[in-house]
Amino acid sequence: MWSTGEGSEERPVLVIGAAGLDLKGYAAGTLRLGATNPGQVRRSVGGVARNIAENLARLGHPVFLISAVADDEAGRWVLERTRSAGVNVEHVAVIPQGRTGTYLAVLDEQGNLVVAVDDMSILEAITPRYLQTRRALFEQAAMVVLDANLSPAALRMAVRLARRFGVLVAADPTSPTLAMRLRSILPELHLVTPNTAEAEALTGLPVSNVDEALFAARYLTALGVRVAIITMAELGLVYAAGDLSGHIPALRTEIVDFTGAGDALTAAVIFALLHGIPIEEAVRLGVAAAALTLRSRETVSPELSLERLYEQLVI
Repeated sequence: MWSTGEGSEERPVLVIGAAGLDLKGYAAGTLRLGATNPGQVRRSVGGVARNIAENLARLGHPVFLISAVADDEAGRWVLERTRSAGVNVEHVAVIPQGRTGTYLAVLDEQGNLVVAVDDMSILEAITPRYLQTRRALFEQAAMVVLDANLSPAALRMAVRLARRFGVLVAADPTSPTLAMRLRSILPELHLVTPNTAEAEALTGLPVSNVDEALFAARYLTALGVRVAIITMAELGLVYAAGDLSGHIPALRTEIVDFTGAGDALTAAVIFALLHGIPIEEAVRLGVAAAALTLRSRETVSPELSLERLYEQLVI
């Protein structure tokens, strides 16, 4: 029922959306607002689409990234790190007078996000015309993966091109505010992976416990989404796919940094579905990928592999 098509394990995934820097400040003790706090500041590559692409590449699936960076030191560093992880970045736009996207986050001593500022205005360069000129990438793709940092016009064009070539579409809502951009294309989506706040924005329903989350996931499938996964942090996730639905608890693990855990989960589920793994096992692999990422200070865990994911699963 959930086949992604013959040869999907060989065709590349096309991921479209944000790529940039993650700047994260880790408080060494109790965080005091309105004051300077001792701690550590770390820089890593980031961006939802870029993170998903790198996770897929580390799992061994071919992947192309469409994004935009500036022609500056930060942009060159993002491209080099992403390329070295196995992602094809030749279709990332390099903007001479632009500003490479940056995600600035402050985390408390437990690694919880306190506040963040996201500057991804450079993605305005990914216009519908830019996507049209790369329609050959859509034709050869096993799946197109979108993040909601893209403009509504770019999202619509990406969906239109995917539909033209009969390619499945997955989307990451990215934030509660940006999630609203996906509402009009929900019937076009094979997979969507909101967290609880994003699910509330997509559905207009409360999502404060597992039962409510299951109802919201089933509601998303009633709107046309084929596979809906709602992530719930320490409560794990819920999923709905046709007549199937369920709750998968989170794996017990050390938490160093929450950043990127959802992107890893999305990538692992996509990988599993493209490789013919049943939905129940696919979501368990997603939970394992999130747990592995939670233990890493990097936005994408350098230890990620399919073998490591299966090692964490309790059968």
